[in-house]
Amino acid sequence: MTETSTDTAAGQVAERAPWPAGRYGRRRERRGLSRPAVLALAAVAALVFTLIGVRLYSAYGDGDYTASVTKFDEITDTQVVVTFLIRMPADGEAVCLVRARDKNGAEVGQQEVAVRPGPEPERTMVTHRLVTTARPVTGEVKGCHPA
Repeated sequence: MTETSTDTAAGQVAERAPWPAGRYGRRRERRGLSRPAVLALAAVAALVFTLIGVRLYSAYGDGDYTASVTKFDEITDTQVVVTFLIRMPADGEAVCLVRARDKNGAEVGQQEVAVRPGPEPERTMVTHRLVTTARPVTGEVKGCHPA
């Protein structure tokens, strides 16, 4: 049997390129986004986040008008009496959305209630009788806003 040498004359193994040189052209260098494109994307992102922030503030941000239910009672097949405490500015009036839900969570009654500040506007107590279409299990205030 004859021996075949894989060594070159210098005693090292010859390295092969993965592709034959010059056959497929040269590789393109990866280019990033241009500076104007990056600035335009940043401006669009800032605008989108600003619009989202405005939308969220209009839905949840007005802390001057807050309400919390203190009790709901006198539950029958056609009504619930909801008592809630509302905090509002001394010179303001509010409109609160009061609703009732049944045992499955479906809304069975809803009404907007106009509220004027009491002697202590920070602690105005309101009692409202809400008419329902079915027997409710809860009465709640969904939210309040300036009138």
